[in-house]
Amino acid sequence: MSATEAVETAELLTRAREALERYLEVHVDDDGALTFSHGGVPCVIQATRLGEGLTVLTLTCVVGWDLADAPELSIAVAERAGQGLFGTLGIGHSDNGVDVTLRYAFPAAGLDAPALGTLLMLVVSTASQLRTDLPGIVSGD
Repeated sequence: MSATEAVETAELLTRAREALERYLEVHVDDDGALTFSHGGVPCVIQATRLGEGLTVLTLTCVVGWDLADAPELSIAVAERAGQGLFGTLGIGHSDNGVDVTLRYAFPAAGLDAPALGTLLMLVVSTASQLRTDLPGIVSGD
């Protein structure tokens, strides 16, 4: 990672942290990633410089993990995936079952703190609502 890339990603993550701290408790990991939880949904934000002038934030929310691989969950995820404006809903298979994630990546340069906070909270709120709505996910996990 070049010095320019490191500076750009650090600045963007700082703005994202400041924007989210208006709503949530945010932790900064050793690698600079931001972690937090909303409604029982753990989330992480990372920044990546794709090219000069194009640094993106990637927000990943783990809606459910180690779930039973039930057809009704897959159907519900597929139906909800087509309805969302903010994020890509997906299922990943592991040795322990099925994980449901909501991911959203976007260029965030130029967004002020209130706009950035609103956009991030739209995605996070969607993830929390999905945790409540999808079959097979227990809200207390």
